[in-house]
Amino acid sequence: MEKKDIDWGNLSFAYMQTDQRYVSNYKDGAWDEGTMTGDANVVMSECAGVLQYSQSCFEGLKAYTTEDGRIVTFRPDLNAERMENSAVRLQMPVFPKERFLDAVDQVVAANAAYVPPYGSGATFYLRPYMFGSNPVIGVKPADEYQFRMFGTPVGPYFKGGAKPITIKVCDYDRAAPHGTGHIKAGLNYAMSLYAITLAHEEGYDENMYLDAATRTKVEETGGANFLFVTKDNRVVTPKSDTILPSITRRSLMYVAKEYLGLETEEREVHVDELNEFAECGLCGTAAVISPVGKIVDHGKEICLPSGMKDMGPVTRKLYDTLTGIQMGRLEAPKGWIREIKVK
Repeated sequence: MEKKDIDWGNLSFAYMQTDQRYVSNYKDGAWDEGTMTGDANVVMSECAGVLQYSQSCFEGLKAYTTEDGRIVTFRPDLNAERMENSAVRLQMPVFPKERFLDAVDQVVAANAAYVPPYGSGATFYLRPYMFGSNPVIGVKPADEYQFRMFGTPVGPYFKGGAKPITIKVCDYDRAAPHGTGHIKAGLNYAMSLYAITLAHEEGYDENMYLDAATRTKVEETGGANFLFVTKDNRVVTPKSDTILPSITRRSLMYVAKEYLGLETEEREVHVDELNEFAECGLCGTAAVISPVGKIVDHGKEICLPSGMKDMGPVTRKLYDTLTGIQMGRLEAPKGWIREIKVK
């Protein structure tokens, strides 16, 4: 299988259309058998449920070329399970886990020529998503849905290395108690766009959202979970029912405990203890860990001891270990790596 003629080392984190994608439609109470298609366009009614009432959810995961030349995906079963939870909360039909995994296999295999080679710094990003497709004018769930999955080669989220960023404590709320913060609904991201645009205009890289009920506890950013390191090297992540359960975060916490022998905690993290941490990072599929060097809370600067030049030492070990597992340099826990068979 010959790779596409792409300048892998200079890819940005942006969409590039590839050859094939997976599509399955839900109608009359059942999913059809699904198919691969070369058509990248979605055609639907002007009154489709997703356009009227934002009934949609999505996932994000990656395929990698390992050191020994295999193409693999990282814990796609957890993406399938999280999408099931999103669908249930949004009154959408569940796309079965085994079919989700089969779609991952098909999309990666069909576009194997676009999966970046090992050592290029690039990866193959997969975007599964589902939306209400039939006309809906009254406020109610749609009756018909479409599940799709495409893939695109992407470069590293941060060109030139993951330099520490500066974030601000946000005045807007990301999610409310008993709301949809714990699922990957498109509407959660739409409501964060104003706040992140404002943060960028003010010179910040990201927002730190607080809990909507008391505004005293750290939740997450618009698209990533927080991970903190204490001065005695304990790894701490915020606990809340309104935080999206990040697969990267869960994996990093396991790595911290089982690979690095560090003590880990998932607990409430209060704003007034931020100055007690030695390191801070944002964790998610795109960048794995984005180090944070400074947090600004309404003019008050909290400068992390790890500084603004590079990742802190514990964050670096976590990053290197997890990416080592993903790229096949380190042995993975059972079930974490799914190999894609390419003909």
